[in-house]
Amino acid sequence: MKFRTTFACLLLAPTTLIAQPAAAATASSATIAYAQRAQTWELVLTNGKVVKVPEALAVAPADAVNAGSRTSFLVSGDGRNFFYFRKSDGLFVQRTLNSGERVVSRKLTADNIYEEWPSVSDDGSYVVTETSGPGLGILADLRTGKVLPPPKGTDSWQGFSPDSNRLLLEGDRAIVFDRGLRGRTPVKSRLSPLALANDYVTVAAPVGKTSKLRKLRLLNLRTGRTISTVTARLPRGQYIDDLDFDRSGRLIVRSKTKTGVAVYRLSKTTGKATLVRTLARPKVKVWVLPGDGTYEPWTEK
Repeated sequence: MKFRTTFACLLLAPTTLIAQPAAAATASSATIAYAQRAQTWELVLTNGKVVKVPEALAVAPADAVNAGSRTSFLVSGDGRNFFYFRKSDGLFVQRTLNSGERVVSRKLTADNIYEEWPSVSDDGSYVVTETSGPGLGILADLRTGKVLPPPKGTDSWQGFSPDSNRLLLEGDRAIVFDRGLRGRTPVKSRLSPLALANDYVTVAAPVGKTSKLRKLRLLNLRTGRTISTVTARLPRGQYIDDLDFDRSGRLIVRSKTKTGVAVYRLSKTTGKATLVRTLARPKVKVWVLPGDGTYEPWTEK
């Protein structure tokens, strides 16, 4: 299981669904509620409209290393950017509802599907890939157009801060980097933190079995000391499937349910889980929420 770190977009339930081409203009207030794969990839917007994305590959092409594997289709946590491998040349591209395609990196192609796993920052302006081998792959800052070499000694990506200005990378130990990959703060703890707050000092690390997580620990990066240990008071049969801080520093948890996903606000002291929203799974084979990675527990039936 891979945790993600974006929850800025709390989804609205779609109403009437109207298919339209991806290039068509949409209301400026509408964002992406989720993506779904039917015959092709589609975006379901918060105003109920459906935007088809026929340009996106649904599975890896026949000449790819992992032919037939499901492709990555990602939506940034703010619901404004989406990313996919395009059919015409296999390149991984970024776009918004009202803009054209922008290539993330020419090194990231359909040949990399299931060899590299991309993740995007909450604002859609930064892309990181993990690889099937040792080390990280692509680290692309779309605001500057630069693709940066991975810093030495890091081999996994753990998360972004909610404001997208810091990255949490891990090798022998976790380190907070800025967008230019300058190391800022090493984590003085043996635990692996998976969520970074906007103060760039507070992190959250899950504790226990990865398949049935309910407990987490809040740490101070500079001291390595535990701020608190919290057990999430979730309904029976639900666990911490995704963990993050929101922009105000509150803990947010997503948990798979029998019908979809539930979003909770978690007390840092008592573990009380306050339901924010439930999301019903659409009747499709694959769906993707804003902030999801390539695989989440709820992405496939």
